[in-house]
Amino acid sequence: MSTAAEYLINDPKYSFLKELGLKATNSGVYDGTWKGSGELTKSICPSNGKVIAEVQQGTVADYNSCIEASRRAWHVWADLPAPRRGEIVRQIGDALRDKLLPLGKLVSAEMGKILPEGVGEVQEYVDICDYAVGLSRTLAGAIYPSERPGHVLMEKWNPLGVVGVISAFNFPIAVYGWNSAIAMVCGDTVLWKGAETTPLVSIATAKIVAGVLEKNNLPGAIATLCCGGADVGKAMAADERIKLLSFTGSSEVGCKIGVEVQKRFGKHLLELGGNNALIVAEDADLDMVVQATLFACVGTAGQRCTTTRRLILHKSVYDRVLDRLKKAYQQVLGRIGDALDEKTLIGPLHSQQSLQKFEDTVAEVVRQGGTVELGGKKIEGDGYFVQPTIVTGLKHDSSLVHSECFAPIVYVLKAESVDEAIVWNNEVPQGLSSSLFTQNIENIFRWIGPKGSDCGIVNVNIPTSGAEIGGAFGGEKHTGGGRESGSDAWKQYMRRSTITINHSKELPLAQGIKFE
Repeated sequence: MSTAAEYLINDPKYSFLKELGLKATNSGVYDGTWKGSGELTKSICPSNGKVIAEVQQGTVADYNSCIEASRRAWHVWADLPAPRRGEIVRQIGDALRDKLLPLGKLVSAEMGKILPEGVGEVQEYVDICDYAVGLSRTLAGAIYPSERPGHVLMEKWNPLGVVGVISAFNFPIAVYGWNSAIAMVCGDTVLWKGAETTPLVSIATAKIVAGVLEKNNLPGAIATLCCGGADVGKAMAADERIKLLSFTGSSEVGCKIGVEVQKRFGKHLLELGGNNALIVAEDADLDMVVQATLFACVGTAGQRCTTTRRLILHKSVYDRVLDRLKKAYQQVLGRIGDALDEKTLIGPLHSQQSLQKFEDTVAEVVRQGGTVELGGKKIEGDGYFVQPTIVTGLKHDSSLVHSECFAPIVYVLKAESVDEAIVWNNEVPQGLSSSLFTQNIENIFRWIGPKGSDCGIVNVNIPTSGAEIGGAFGGEKHTGGGRESGSDAWKQYMRRSTITINHSKELPLAQGIKFE
């Protein structure tokens, strides 16, 4: 058992933790005041298995305190003009910029993604703040022609109230940013439950946001936080005071969340599993294919929801791509290590549970007759490190190929044609991201058309991962159907009112009905 003196927060290498206002023991609940009356848990660094710091989690009682404070704060926040709310979000973006590197290091230390990705994730929150500032001045309604003389037919959007956000470990800050920045300019207050295994990221981020609110003499409870377990998540799903619940996680848990929210006729935004395919046509630029596939498969140690899980190769290029990909993998095997090391390209899996799932999946590959072309092993030593793995020999419709391991395992499949590859792309339950590499314009328009990819993200000549904030992010089928970030995703955080105003002295009925 580690003593507090041995926690990483007391190690000079991790001095950035104290720059973020973290301590050896941290309160995990913020409702305008920092507190917590739940279990004392330890945050573990996946690069070495050591304790970073402790967190006093929240209970359901703490959650109720947060929701009530958030509801009170909404009456202040909703009264502010949208551009004024945008100004506050702009300041949040600036405050995040000031802490970009230490917060990025915290993401790397607690989640396990390499430092450029950790910093990049914080940058996503900064970018969505910038986007939201512009949105705050362009939240548009509409005026439609009325069929009745002396009448105006309008459409107006109003804030919902309290928006709940339950985020996942793999993007412990960006998902909150996508939701909160948009929700806040829309006039909602936000109650956040971060992943149980990344509470320090949640706390450090909440401290930055709270500082901006307090500086502007606004209630801190505009952005509340309740770190906690499944009991808090269940309370959020069942609570009618939560007007919209955004959940990011597995399809299995998301299904339960969605049903629970629907029972109370609430609104939900679900961002769930992905089983993403990258298709390579016979005319593809193979240099681009190998470069794109390498990052899409092994980036974040295979723990992105948009990670490439299935590589579907046209039979004419199958051998060449597989051979080149194995060589590319060999070049990065020596750069697996501590996520904070500048030389590292592949960090650890996030937890012991993730490591066990990887080992179980590789064993099942062998049992089902698949071939491990490369990798497939745990790396001995401290931390939760594995070799990125390439698997061949399984059928396109095998149970393993149709499930998501959430580790750096890619299944390589051989297709007779692009048409067959599209069918295989679409046959899995999930529908998040997809990509086709081709130079053929007919292939491109078939792929993006009604009989093409059935995913929410449909790419051409870029990998399945790395979505931009300007577009709506999300997927279809078992991925949940929710949309975050750009485009018109903001509409999910508001309620639509259709308004008819009679400015005449007459009272005609619609459709010419006479009631005399």
